[in-house]
Amino acid sequence: MRALVMIALAGLALSCGVVGSPVAPEYVGVAVTVEKQQRQHALDPEREGGEPMGPDPSLEGHDIGLPPSHPVGTR
Repeated sequence: MRALVMIALAGLALSCGVVGSPVAPEYVGVAVTVEKQQRQHALDPEREGGEPMGPDPSLEGHDIGLPPSHPVGTR
């Protein structure tokens, strides 16, 4: 029983800490994410072939009856 407890404690002691390899600070943060998104947006028009963005032609002629946007009744 004592050996089992010692093995469990040793396993718990070894499992404490950071999981995975360290990540360099150049790859973490908001600035890096913004730069990556700006590069992605700069490449998007080139990939699409420069097609103009307009209304979706598949939605033309569809009239959806939506409820009024003002509240009805009071509390």
